Amino acid sequence: MSTVDTLFETIQSRKENPPPGSYTARLFAMGENEMLKKMGEEAVEVIIAAKGETDERVIYELADYIYHTLVFLAARGLTWQQVETELARRFR
Repeated sequence: MSTVDTLFETIQSRKENPPPGSYTARLFAMGENEMLKKMGEEAVEVIIAAKGETDERVIYELADYIYHTLVFLAARGLTWQQVETELARRFR
């Protein structure tokens, strides 16, 4: 199982059984509009890092963006596997 798969399982678990103090559970409680705003903020941080910061910072910000993307997918009832399937379809 990949790291992304493991993370997505954890996110799904937080959605179904939100533990107190969980940032992921808080994102679900905030709703889709707030999730999308957070994804937008993270996307901007990736761009800023890419334009003038270290590769390590770019990786850090991309990891944040991917995490927030996975939370959004879970909120919509979608999966990372569906994204991978779409990528595979495009690049056959």
